[in-house]
Amino acid sequence: MLAAAKVRDCMTASLVTFTPEMGVMEAIRVLLEKRISGAPVVDSHGHLAGMLSEKDCLRVALEVGYHRGWGGRVDEYMTRKVETVDADMNVVDVAKLFIEDNFRRYPVVSHGRLVGQISRRDVLKAIERLA
Repeated sequence: MLAAAKVRDCMTASLVTFTPEMGVMEAIRVLLEKRISGAPVVDSHGHLAGMLSEKDCLRVALEVGYHRGWGGRVDEYMTRKVETVDADMNVVDVAKLFIEDNFRRYPVVSHGRLVGQISRRDVLKAIERLA
């Protein structure tokens, strides 16, 4: 039954992640190579520091055009305020969040540490699997 399914049962646990001190040009290369639109940024303790999306990376073009040369660190471009969901949250509640917000994915945390990510597609797969 979908109402009993938890985020941890449906999330993706194997993620591409970035570190705050990583070069943004390297992060862009990874996004393009992996064909993903964004990834979590984690500190050395596994805590979520932010998210870096394609939209965030577009600011690199503005920086180059107006202020300085290529590059910089991921933490200069990432979104710091990130909405997360808990690994034990009900999948139906996450579906409601996806309907109410424009996010395509949420980082999943457990005890303050990043443990995965859940996307709209993950919720749809759970519906299909449990139907």
